[in-house]
Amino acid sequence: MRGTFFARKPIVATYRDILDQLTTAVAVVDAGSDKSFRIAYLNQSAQSLFGRSDARTIGMPLPQLMRDAHATPKALQGVLDTGQPFTKREVPLYVVDGLIRVNYSISPLSETELLVEFERLDRFIRIARDERHVNLQETVRKLARGLAHEIKNPLGGLRGDEQQLDRQLIEDDHREYTSVIISEADRLRNLVDRILGPNGEVSFEPVNVHHVTERVVKLLDAQSPERIRFERSYDPSLPEVEGDFERLVQATLNVLNNAALALTDTPDPCIRLETRVVRQFTIGPVRHRLVANVDFIDNGPGVPPDIADRIFYPMISGRPEGSGLGLAITQTIIAQHNGLIECDSEPGRTVFSFYLPIDQPRTSRAANGTAPATASQA
Repeated sequence: MRGTFFARKPIVATYRDILDQLTTAVAVVDAGSDKSFRIAYLNQSAQSLFGRSDARTIGMPLPQLMRDAHATPKALQGVLDTGQPFTKREVPLYVVDGLIRVNYSISPLSETELLVEFERLDRFIRIARDERHVNLQETVRKLARGLAHEIKNPLGGLRGDEQQLDRQLIEDDHREYTSVIISEADRLRNLVDRILGPNGEVSFEPVNVHHVTERVVKLLDAQSPERIRFERSYDPSLPEVEGDFERLVQATLNVLNNAALALTDTPDPCIRLETRVVRQFTIGPVRHRLVANVDFIDNGPGVPPDIADRIFYPMISGRPEGSGLGLAITQTIIAQHNGLIECDSEPGRTVFSFYLPIDQPRTSRAANGTAPATASQA
């Protein structure tokens, strides 16, 4: 083994650009004299997996990040002793966002150094779950749009007939009834238009996501000054995305307006807005090198469990007076940008997340509101 493997530095220095382009999370650990197996290098995918930069992670003992803290050093030392690769499956790994499950493979690199590859398991579970949910959502959306068109067509004829009848009536008492019918026909037409969602061509241009969020915060703050405390944790280096500014404002307004309503009875109501860049993120069939992630976090009561899986369906609302269209429209807008919206909720913390591709050409953007199939992060 000693004649075959060389020290880490020349290998990483030579192949660093290649390693950083890999979608596989890769780490190099050094056993050291104390057998602590400290992290010496993380590629970009590994940094995304751990949720930490290499500057914050290098020097940390890898076993401290694994739930099986006693078994991991034995596995690492075993590879050093034998020179044979080793794989362990379904191991809990601590990351910034919590605990995830991974498969990891260890390969010898030098006398004291090892290459460790991580494969995130919950990624595949999530893909399967998202595929089921999104396919069902798309079916419901198509059904709703079909019904909306079927309702809208006769409404136009009904309204025209009532207007003609109204002109022929002489008594004002009778005109009052036709006025009610016309008014209700208009109300139903407006409802149908909302079910159909944003239509027409999407106008793409460079958009600063922070300008979108701040526009919406100002709108909400103007409605109820100082009722809700807004916190920000923005990534100032977040690149612009190609998008439709007004539609992204509408999508954000729908989410934050729902959050504000949910906080009505919450002491010290707070909405936190966070942005960051996510690397090597897959939406549907496309893996994006860079994605803009926007999180909207509130400390309200949470989404009712009985509608959590249907939260983006049309006509589904947790409030008796709610129309159930806001989030469905938001999902359509984000899908038009070939992005993804997710919701993770528990009492005291609800997070709505937007994922918008940064590196995607305009010509490949969806224009019909069709949702992407799945999403995952390497």
